[in-house]
Amino acid sequence: MDDTRAVFEALIAAQNDGEPVALATIIAAQGSVPRHEGSKLLVRADGTFVGTVGGGQMEALVIKEALDALAQGNARTVSYSLNDIAAGDPGVCGGTVQIFIEPIGVSPTLLVIGGGHVGKALAELGKWMGFRVLLSDDRPEFCNEDYAPGLDGYYICKASELPAQIKITAQTHIAAVTRGLPIDIDLIPILLATDAPYIGLIGSRRRWALTVNALKERGLSEAEIARVRAPIGLELNAETPKEIAISIMAEITMLRRGGDGKPMKSATDSQQN
Repeated sequence: MDDTRAVFEALIAAQNDGEPVALATIIAAQGSVPRHEGSKLLVRADGTFVGTVGGGQMEALVIKEALDALAQGNARTVSYSLNDIAAGDPGVCGGTVQIFIEPIGVSPTLLVIGGGHVGKALAELGKWMGFRVLLSDDRPEFCNEDYAPGLDGYYICKASELPAQIKITAQTHIAAVTRGLPIDIDLIPILLATDAPYIGLIGSRRRWALTVNALKERGLSEAEIARVRAPIGLELNAETPKEIAISIMAEITMLRRGGDGKPMKSATDSQQN
């Protein structure tokens, strides 16, 4: 398999798995260089890579730039001269290369744990909003294509088994709309061990208070527990499953976009005054 095909196959696999990657492509080359225009290197967030733009010290620098591009979320063009190692050049081939590095993100993932009325409404709304939606429930009748069509994955298992089956990344937003405390106290510690930027748990304030006490008894700290958004969602006085789903997705959107959840009218009035 040639390098280009391997790179594109790895890129497709990353997209299917919801894994962000960075793609480095040589866009200009002059003189003596190890690889020429069109050569590609795909870099994953863990530093592993597929393809090559020339190897050696230069490629190590490109990988470092690619990881930074992933972290910052912006593309960049970098140039290297390969003339004089003593002057700091990453090689002595005698040429120059220009490389475009592009972070390729994926649609944010919404993992819905619990396929009841709220879970189904939430999965449908998340899909409409452009999320990659995964649904999980230990009851097969609440987790299948017929019950909630068009989702990106269905996982029939205990909630506590999910991290072993799903790659949870910094792009995975988790809404645990579970059936009660016994599930939550096993699930929450596992979710807190992931990089998920949003972990929300449904339930009343009393249920959450009981959950917090149980989690502390298991050794979790206040700081760890504070990562959980519970009760889940923004306060809309929502009652129906669809209203609750709107509340949850509003909170996820607020955190993703850096909002504060305040009414727009209040902000407008403050600016006018």
